[in-house]
Parts: sequence; structure tokens; C-alpha cells
Amino acid sequence: MKKTLTHLVLLLSVLSFQQTASAALPFFSDDKPTLAPLIEKVSPAVVNISVSGNQHDQSSMDDLFEFFKQQRPDLPEQNFVGLGSGVIIDAKNGYIITNHHVIDNADEIKVELKSGKILNATIIGQDKQSDIALLKVDTSSNKKVKLTEIDFADSDKLRVGDFAIAIGNPFGLGQTVTSGIVSALGRSGLNLENLENFIQTDAAINSGNSGGALVNLEGQLIGINTAILGPNGGSIGIGFAIPANMIKNLVEQLIEHGEVRRGVLGVRGGEITPELATNFDLDSQHGAFVYQVNTGSAAEEAGIKAGDVIVAVNNKKIKSFAELRAKVGTLGSGKKMKLTIIRDGKQLTRTAVLKAPKQNAQKKLPQTTTLHPALSGAELTNTPNNKGVNITHIKANSMAERYGLQRADIIIGINKTDIKNLDELQKKLTSPPSMIALNIKRGDQTLYLILE
Repeated sequence: MKKTLTHLVLLLSVLSFQQTASAALPFFSDDKPTLAPLIEKVSPAVVNISVSGNQHDQSSMDDLFEFFKQQRPDLPEQNFVGLGSGVIIDAKNGYIITNHHVIDNADEIKVELKSGKILNATIIGQDKQSDIALLKVDTSSNKKVKLTEIDFADSDKLRVGDFAIAIGNPFGLGQTVTSGIVSALGRSGLNLENLENFIQTDAAINSGNSGGALVNLEGQLIGINTAILGPNGGSIGIGFAIPANMIKNLVEQLIEHGEVRRGVLGVRGGEITPELATNFDLDSQHGAFVYQVNTGSAAEEAGIKAGDVIVAVNNKKIKSFAELRAKVGTLGSGKKMKLTIIRDGKQLTRTAVLKAPKQNAQKKLPQTTTLHPALSGAELTNTPNNKGVNITHIKANSMAERYGLQRADIIIGINKTDIKNLDELQKKLTSPPSMIALNIKRGDQTLYLILE
């Protein structure tokens, strides 16, 4: 049986072609089903981007030289060229949005308009974490060149099943239009370095579509095409786009600062699994579960506590911790976030003012003992006041350390049940459930650690 390798591809290069199915959209003009009027309106706002530059060959030998602390020999610079797409979002100022990976390391960037006119572009700002870059072209010296911009849609109003049209420069062929629907929203976990909150679409997009437009039937931008999941870089109907609302927030910062200055909420968290939903009496698996609130953070000052479930940001529902992270990651320090939370079955509202990131961010937590496999390597004693179990020592490289417990942690509860001493802890762990939520007191913080 022939095996097909499927992987995630950023849509920049062009080497091979794939057969793909296309989806037609029922759009009517003069009683004829056609997309032509819409495409004629929108397509001038989508540009082809070509980049060139020089970079050292990033061979696998780099790690070897670093490992042996030897000087890396001078390697010849490699010329490279790349193709991608972009979208004009501000005609007056010549602003064009594209992906960071399209223009990364480029010495020269050229933008080709639909009219065929080629312009030089400069980088206003870029952000690797969100994979967004803002370019600028100058048309002041040529009054005959006119730019067409595209309007932003409110991507928070998208629904699965909405029609979607992709416009870009696949394989360097020139501007190409494909159509489909919104297949899913809030996609994450794709092993990209980005903040992930993607729109998934089955509109055929391929290598070279990076930075191209994903638009709705009103001709508004709903996203920027970024990656596909498919064999050998070809489309199989699984493409991903960065939502328009996320782009708008990032562009504001790129224009003002030339970079994204992210605010920090100050929580550790994760997705709501069926086990968490059961143990914490949650009606839904949608939302972001808060494991820990950092001392002095925006979240702590807003009154967020470990064990809370954040279900909405600024009155808009979120489905996951990844979506919360993406929303926080697009806002700057000093910005306010209205957080809707569930605590002990009650819905509450808190407002957090995001803080600037600290130079030394809090490191990942280490974990606990022999009463349970996940606790092996931890030494436990009763607290003098009979208000929990004290961790007096953590063995290096033990399961306890890998799970995240630390010396001087105090175990005060399991799965929402208070623990006063070792006897109560042992009873709870005699027939443990498949997932344990340890309630930990660490200094002046209270947090949850999940043991599975």
C-alpha cells in the first residue's frame, strides 16, 4: 500500500503541483450564478510578492559546532528567492499585510499589482510569533499608480459553513482565485511557532498563497492565508488563515511601534478535558481552565483565581486556552480585558489591565511522591497546623519534578476536596481517578497541578 505523508506547510515556496478539487459558491448577479463581480472588486487589493536575499547556509552542522563549542567555519552565503502574496489594507499610506515567513531575511522585496506594475516595498514592522508583517509601498512619485484597499470583516462573527474565497499567487502562477467554506474556527495545536487561533477552510490554497486574502461574499477580508495541511505541499482542502480581527490589533502596534509589544495577563492554564469538566462540575468543555495565577499579575489584581474557567473575553466567547492566549497576545500592555469566568458554578465578570512582560518570565513548574506514581521522588510531611501536606524535598529528574511540584509546596486539596494531612491524602489516593487535580499552596499563591 502506498503511504501518503501529510504535514503542515507554510505557503511560501513552489516546486510541485497537486490536483485539487474546487468548490463553487452560489453567488447571483443579473440572475446568473457568478463570483465575477465580487472578484473584480476585491482582486486589485491582492498583490504578488517576490523576495530575494542572502543568508548563511543553516546546515545541520550548526548544532554540532555549538555542541563542541568550536568556532563555526565561514560558510558561503546562499542566494535565495521566494514568492508569496499580500493584501493592501490602506491605499493612502501604501500599507500591505503579509506573513512574516514570506519576507523573513529578505534584502529586497518587490510587490506586483494586478495591473502588472512592480513596486519596491519596505518593512514597517513584523512579528514572528503571530507570523504577520506590515509592508509599505510609495506611489508618490508615480501618480498613475493607484492602490485599491480591502475592508476588514468582523472575523468574530464568522460561522462554520460561511462561504470563503481565497486569492493569492500559488506556485508563482500569478493571481488565482479558489472558493470553499469556513470549515472550522479557533484551530490550534498545529505545531507552528505562532499564536494559534486559525480559521480553517477547504478553499484550495497552495505554496505561494502565504499572505493572500481570504474573503467573504461581501468582499471583506476575513483572514490572511498562512498554512496548509497536506502531502508534499499540495492542497487537500485543509488550509489555515489568521483571523482579520487578530490582524487589525497587530497592525495598530506595528504602525505605532514597528513591533508587537504584548501585554501579559499572568496565568497558566490549559484546555478543559472531560475529566476536568467532571471533577469541577462544569457544564461545558468550552473555555480556558486556570491552573495558576502569578503573584502581582494583571490576573491577580483583577481577582482571577486558580480553578476559575475563563469563558469569554470582552463579551465574546472563547473555546480554549489557546484562543485566550491568542487574544491576549494581540493586545498591548495597558489594554483592558473584560473576562467572564465560571467559579463554583457561578458566572462572574472581572476586568484585567494587561501588564508589560518582565525580562525574566516565570519558568515552568517542576512536581510530587510515592503515594502515587506521579508523586514519586517527593518527601512529604504533615504541616504543623494540620492544614495540608508539606513537600520537604524533590528528587532531581523524578516523576514529581517532571510533573511540576516544588520543595516547600503544600498540598491542600485533591479534586476540589480539602486535604488536612498525609492520612487524608493517602485515602484519596488509594483508588485514584484517572486524572488528579492537586490544589497546591506555593508561597502566597494557590494553584492546580494536573496529574494523569
